[in-house]
Order: sequence, then structure tokens, then C-alpha cells
Amino acid sequence: MVGPTLFHRRKHSWPPEEFISKTTLQLLDFDSAAPPSHAWRRRLNCHANILKEFTITFREAIKMVRLGIRLWSYVREEASHGRKAPIDPFTKDNCRPSASQGVPLGGMGSGSISRGFRGEFKQWQITPGTCDPSPMMSNQFSIFISRENVHKKYASVLAPGQHGSLGKSRDKGISSWGWNLNGQHSTYHALFPRAWTIYDGEPDPELKISCRQISPFIPNNYRDSSLPAAVFVYTLVNTGKERAKVSLVFTWAVSWHLIHFYYIMSRRADVYQLCILQNSIGGTSHMSGGHVNEPFIGEDGVSGVLLHHKTCMGNPPVTFAICACETQNVNVTVLPCFGLSEDSFFTAKDMWETMEKDGKFDQENFNSGPSMPSSPGDTICAAVSASAWVEAHGKCTVSFALSWPSPKVKFSKGSTYDRRYTKFYGTSRRAAVDLVHDALTHYKRWEEEIEAWQNPILRDDRLPEWYKFTLFNELYFLVAGGTVWIDSASLHANGNGQRQQSDLRNLDGKANGIDGKEQQNNLNNGDRNGIESNGLFVDTSKADDEDDVGRFLYLEGVEYVMWNTYDVHFYASYALLMLFPKIELNIQRDFAKAVLSEDTRKVKFLAEGNWGIRKVRGAVPHDLGMHDPWNEMNAYNIHDTSKWKDLNPKFVLQVYRDFAATGDHQFGIDVWPAVRAAMEYMEQFDRDNDDLIENDGFPDQTYDTWTVHGVSAYCGCLWLAALQAAAAMALQVGDKFFAELCKNKFLNAKAALEAKLWNGTYLNYDSGASSNSKSIQTDQLAGQWYTASSGLPPVFEEFKIRSTLQKIFDFNVMKTRGGRMGAVNGMHPDGKVDETCMQSREIWTGVTYAAAATMILSGMEEQGFTTAEGIFTAGWSEEGFGYWFQTPEGWTMDGHYRSLIYMRPLAIWGMQWALTLPKAILDGPKINMVDRVHMSPRSRRFSHNVKVVKHKAKCFGNCTLSCSC
Repeated sequence: MVGPTLFHRRKHSWPPEEFISKTTLQLLDFDSAAPPSHAWRRRLNCHANILKEFTITFREAIKMVRLGIRLWSYVREEASHGRKAPIDPFTKDNCRPSASQGVPLGGMGSGSISRGFRGEFKQWQITPGTCDPSPMMSNQFSIFISRENVHKKYASVLAPGQHGSLGKSRDKGISSWGWNLNGQHSTYHALFPRAWTIYDGEPDPELKISCRQISPFIPNNYRDSSLPAAVFVYTLVNTGKERAKVSLVFTWAVSWHLIHFYYIMSRRADVYQLCILQNSIGGTSHMSGGHVNEPFIGEDGVSGVLLHHKTCMGNPPVTFAICACETQNVNVTVLPCFGLSEDSFFTAKDMWETMEKDGKFDQENFNSGPSMPSSPGDTICAAVSASAWVEAHGKCTVSFALSWPSPKVKFSKGSTYDRRYTKFYGTSRRAAVDLVHDALTHYKRWEEEIEAWQNPILRDDRLPEWYKFTLFNELYFLVAGGTVWIDSASLHANGNGQRQQSDLRNLDGKANGIDGKEQQNNLNNGDRNGIESNGLFVDTSKADDEDDVGRFLYLEGVEYVMWNTYDVHFYASYALLMLFPKIELNIQRDFAKAVLSEDTRKVKFLAEGNWGIRKVRGAVPHDLGMHDPWNEMNAYNIHDTSKWKDLNPKFVLQVYRDFAATGDHQFGIDVWPAVRAAMEYMEQFDRDNDDLIENDGFPDQTYDTWTVHGVSAYCGCLWLAALQAAAAMALQVGDKFFAELCKNKFLNAKAALEAKLWNGTYLNYDSGASSNSKSIQTDQLAGQWYTASSGLPPVFEEFKIRSTLQKIFDFNVMKTRGGRMGAVNGMHPDGKVDETCMQSREIWTGVTYAAAATMILSGMEEQGFTTAEGIFTAGWSEEGFGYWFQTPEGWTMDGHYRSLIYMRPLAIWGMQWALTLPKAILDGPKINMVDRVHMSPRSRRFSHNVKVVKHKAKCFGNCTLSCSC
């Protein structure tokens, strides 16, 4: 726990006065227009360097050449079926990533749009699993200012000039607009889910402008947090002596650039064919034409334009709505349709000149009705103008909203579901009008709830400033990381599309699913099996509306396209548990159901080239799939993850932590059979009957290029912690004999682990004889992190834990550029980085946060925050590499990234958990792991104690649970 005087030491201090004049801050100090005192900040004219991706060494390339050949073949085969491979290192976007990201828009799971700190809309993720990073430069806010009785006029796009064809005066497109903003007096301030852009006298020296971006990401609000909508509130302060007429214009287009090109092998000819893959909402969708714009006048002065957009490749349509709110002082007009080419009836240049001349559009445009459908290849745009007079030394507020409802989620193998927000707004494309209306009328309530959540942390003077805003800003991933949130009702009423089938059965050997059609499955090896569909869904048909929060998916990363990757969720799950615990419990329920299922279809594992089955009974899946999540698990096929040693212990640890923290007794009852099955499954990896699992000489854990021999610190510690968690949970559900089995195993396994790995200072990497067996692994106490987080006894004696953490701090942290980059994964005891493989030499952002959380839980708060500060310094600070709002999995010692926009950095919320352990954990039941119950070696085996008697648990009042003991 944090002491009262802990952080009176070096801090990153970013007071707003260093970016904005105090006078401007005072003028904007009303109605939340001024940026908060704690925020991540940038000047709009600061340099956005191009990011550099990691490269592998020659030695690593030699080791991975067979994998590379198999992976290339697999990527090509998937493309021939019109699908993306979950991991594709061969296809790169034409739009190179840069240090220009900002706070994304909208809630969770309904498609996301990011917005760079300069104001560009980019990183489009409307279709699940697809992401187009390129900015659409026609989507902008612009301002037009004129002053009464003086010849002062200003017109500018409210973004620094960056359009490639600027200066072509004859051009009819957006290069004809006034890209006049320099950005030297304009600043961006981010505190997710809000952002402030302050134009301090730009473009008009006598006008102060605040643009406040607000999205409905609200902890424990399972309704509004699912909405595809955002609000932009402009606050205008006129410091001049003349009244000013100010017109703000919001422009939007409905197509994206074609940027994803690569060659795939034709299945019917020995030639390569050029294929255009789908982008954010369907790739070549704008080429098909048929898009329609439509003005609307809604209730409470909310008026704007709907942009109905078709998609291709069978993807569901999306309707964008842009609008503004008319008030007594604000007049709203629209231009329903204009084009970007010279052939357009009304061009982008015509739009700009109309605003410069009149400051508004024709009021009759509201009566124009739907536009003619667009022609193939055309891009059609729309504009909404909000105009107001701002008195001398006066103030005015103008509000805009954007929504992008796409009610259906369709996965590439046919399953289609309704998004979560449709539970409240329906599936009609007219829902866009209701969404922007509610956004504009409810955003103040959203802000109140957001501030009530954030203020206790922001006002805690014990915490470093960098930590406060980095903690909130890392949550960007739950919106921009590729999230899907579906309505439970569509699970049971899903009749759309043909469902992919597999042999999916539970441990009793019975078909585990409902309806679904038998279908032939085309696999590379020609194997065909039948299945029942919907096999992994927990039945929510009888759940109360209050408890039914739907089903949630999020990607491992935008480059590793797998849903709910479980070995990484282990690190990220603290964020969901703290902010949306019902979602977290549902994810665990889905995996609990998966443990008790199998899928016998054959899969080729690319690292070794061998074949196995897709999902093994008793094994926790690596992920819930990609092309048909829940119904076709384990999209990951580099290794056979049924042989991984970390997934099952991680499942047991997460389930117990969630059970202990929430006190949800029914959850404990639901998942206990899977917990027990997961523990029993692991017994096969105890090769020498010492109750300790061994690794198998390949990368059989989350570090999937880092080979492990024999007993390992990482998996061994996770196993010890899982034995503790299983014992504690068994006692609470009444399975006392299983609890005693786990306790006995723990005592034997702990002794074996320490005998094989403890060297007096830390745990060796593994018990093998390789050159890195004595390496110091940052993540070696991951199991201890979870036991301390869950109120369980420590895995090792306290002096051993502190000694290990101090060793990690002294070597992996402080010998890595003086602690200014985070913790390197592996370090030799001589102080040299372990370069056994690319992952041993990388600094993993989420692992660094996890190590910091473990230090905090062990009373080493200063070391913990110094460790985590390295991630801030390298990733988020002005002196860093530019990874804000796109935190990668990791970077190398020279700062080159691997896998941008990655799930694991959400582990920073593990630090917040450590600082504020919930009362349920602190006051929860304690388990004594020391008292040994003597059992014969045979009786200690899980497999020999499965089927004896059944009894009912009595710990949950009227609830009962049958347990085999």
C-alpha cells in the first residue's frame, strides 16, 4: 500500500500553464472547457516521427526459417479463401505508423474511430478484426470568423496543414481549403475518455477556442459505454472589442483509401493475382457506389446529415451521423452532399467558398431529401455548420456529435450478431439520429460520472503525475484495440448466415450446443467433422436484464488478430475487473465452458510442422478464435497450445481472483467444474512425480519464441500459485478433499522448485543446462503477483520474494538504459542482456507494469513506480519514441517496436489494484497452506481421486454444487 510521503521525489510535471497562458486558462475556466491539471499534453506543431519496427537478427532468422516458410504458405492459403491470417508479418500497410495518435472516439465494442492529437480522424475499425490506420483528411472541423464593423476575416481548417496537394489553387478538392493553422499556439490535452484541444489565439488572435472531445466510456455503466457516439463541445471566448460571427463546420466523407494490396496465389492457376483486401468498413466498398446522404431535423434542436454507407464482401452497412445542436444563439445549417472531384455537382472548393462568403449553408437544404446514390468510384461528403455571434468579451458554446452505428457484427465464417447498443436503440439505420440526439443531451451527465470515477485518483497527492494520466490513457485499448460487444439475445436468435461446424463436445461426451446445421469443413488436410453450433456460449436467456451485459471480445492487438487471447488477458484483465466486472466474469465463464469442450478438427502447427487437434478437453484455449469466435477457438497455430504450461494455471488464478474480489457465489458455482478439470489436466506435465510441472524444451508459454527446459521459474511459480488458488476455492465450494490434495501438492512442488531453481538471490530461468538457464527473468514471480492480488498466502518466504524483486530491479530495470525504458525480459547475472531470442531481449510493456505491481504488493513501492516510469518515459513522454495511444507489446533496446496497439499494457491497472486492494480481498477468508495432510504418492494424484462420492456445498446459502471427491 502506498505510504503518505512516498513520492516526494523526481516527477514528470506537466502543468497546463507551461502549454497555455494563465490568462487563457482563466478565460476557459467554466463548463469544463479548460484542460485538467493532470493530462498528457502535446503542442499541435510538434514533430510526429515515423515509428520504427523491430528486426530479427541473422541467428534468429536462421532458427525461424522453417516457421517463416510455413507461415507464408498459411497466410497465402487463408488469403485464397478471402480471409486474413491471425498473424501476418508479410503484409504491411502503406500508411507507415507515426507518433500522432490521440484519444479514440466512442464506447466499447461498436466499432471505433481514433483521432490524432492534431485532429485527424484515423485508425478505422468498424468491421471486426480489420483496421485502416490512414487518416481521411476531408473529415475535419473548420472555422470561419468575421468581425462587425472591421475588415477582419479568418478561415482555417482546425488542424495543422498537412494535406499532400496543398498549394494547387486550381484544385476543386480539399487542397483548396484554408490549411492555415500553424499549431504553435495550439495544444492537445488527453485524459481518456476525454481530450481538449486549445487554440490560444489561432487562427484569430482575439479568439480563444476550446474543443472538448467526450466519449461514453463510463465504468459500471453497461448501457452508455456501448454506444458508437462522441461529442465535440466548442467553447468560444472573444477577447476583442468587436462582436464576432463565428461559424464552425464539421465535414465528413464516407469512403476510405485503398491501401491494403498484396499478391495471393490463385488456387486454380500457377499465377499471382492482385487482390484488394477489406479495410475498415469493407475495403473496396466505395467502388461499388450506392451510398446516400440524407439531411435530418431531430428533436431538441439536433440537426445534421445521415451518411448511409454500403460495404462490400457481405459486411453489414454503417450509417454515419454528423450534427450540431441549435440553441437560441446557435444556428445550424447543412450541406447534404458535395464531392472531392472536379466532376462533382458541388465541389469541396464550392463548399469552402460558400462558408467564407455567407458563414452558413442554405436553410432549404434540410428539405432536399436523400441524395442520389453515389456512382462507383465516387466519394461523397457532407457538412454541418453551426454559426453564432460572440459578443465582445463574451462567451459561447457550440456542440457537435458524431455517431457510426453498424448494428450487425459479421465474422468471416458466417456468424452474425447484434451489437450491444442495439438492445437500447434497435437495428434500424435511423438509430443514428437517436444516438447523436442522446449524446448531445446526455454528455454532461457522462462527464459528471467520468469525473466522479477519475477525481479520487487525480487528487491523490501521493501518486506521481505521470502515473495518473498514463493509467487512464492506457484504457484507450478497450475502445481502439478492436472490441466487439454483442447483445445476448442475438446468441439465441442467430439465424443469419451458415455456421461453421466442428466436433465440439463436453467432458461427458455429449454434444454441447444448440441448433446449427451440419456442414462440410474445408481444411488443408481434407478432414471433415460435424458439430453443434453455439457450443461455448453461457446460457443467458434466463438472466435478468440488469445482470445480462452481453458478450465481449477484444483483440490481442491490431497486428495479432485473435479474440480474447487468454495468456495476455491474464495481464490486461485487471482493467476490466476494476471497471466492468460483469464483462470480466462473462469472459471467464466463456473460458470455463471452453475448458470442458473439445474440437477434434486437425490443425497444422507451424513452428514444428506437426498436426494436432484444434482444442483438447481440459486445456484452456489460447484464444476464442478469429473468424468465428466462440465456435472455432484457437486461431493461434504457431505452437500446440494444449501443451502450454501457463494457460491452465492462469485460468485458475484469474477465476479465483475474480471470485474473491466480486463475492459472486453463483460465478464460483458455475466455473468450479472447469477449475478442477484445468488442474487435473496439468498433472500430465509432472514427469517425475514431485508434484511440480515441467516444460518440454520448446516455447510452451506466453513467451512463444523463448525455449524452456525442465522446470521454469515462470510456469513453476504460476503452478504453485494455481495450487493455492484451487485449494482456497475448493474449500469455499465444499470440495475439502480436493483442497487437501492441492495443499499437499503445493508443499511438495514448492520444495522441488526451490531445490531446482533458487540460487540464493533469485530463481534461475529454468533447470536446464542452456546458456540462458541462469538468466534473471522479469516475469518470474507472475504467480506471486496473483496470490498477493487475491489475498492468498505468499508463494515463497517474504525475504525470497523481496530478494528476487530487488534483483530484477537492479538488473533488468536499472541496467536497461538507467531505468528509462522499462524492464528487459531477460538479463544474465553478469549484467548483459539475454539475447537468446527476440523475446528475451525485448522490453515488454505489460510485463513491466506487472512486475511493478508485484513490487508494490511486496512493500517496494518506490522500486515499483520507478520500474513502471520507464514505460512512460520511453513510450509516452516527449523524450520517448512516440507510442502514446498505440502502446506496443514491447520494444528493443534501441526503441524499435513490435506489435502496436496491444492488449498487455492494460496491466498498469494491476498497479492500481495493488494500491487499492478491495475490502473483499483484504477481509476474505485465509487459507493455511503449511499444514500437511499425509497422503501416499498415489493418493496425491488428481486422476486417482475423481470419482468417489458426491456431496453438496453448503457455503453459498441455498446454492448447491455437486463435487466429486
